[in-house]
Amino acid sequence: MINDEDAIAAVLNRLRRAQGQLAGVISMIEQGRDCKDVVTQLAAVSRALDRAGFKIVATGLRECITGDDAKGAPPMTEAELEKLFLALA
Repeated sequence: MINDEDAIAAVLNRLRRAQGQLAGVISMIEQGRDCKDVVTQLAAVSRALDRAGFKIVATGLRECITGDDAKGAPPMTEAELEKLFLALA
């Protein structure tokens, strides 16, 4: 995984924010709130999750390419890196 503690903290912060936003969306649906408001909040959750994923990929890219992670995993191939990026698209 990522060995950069600042990056890990940033990712966890984004994920916690998304978790709170998702709880808000669930509550809005349970309350019968307006569709526009629900979709707006759901889009915010989606963006927060995307940004967390992009941060993980961007921060861990060097480790993925060189294989310099704590577990000694072999470097990722170009095809594996492409698949990883496309998973977030």
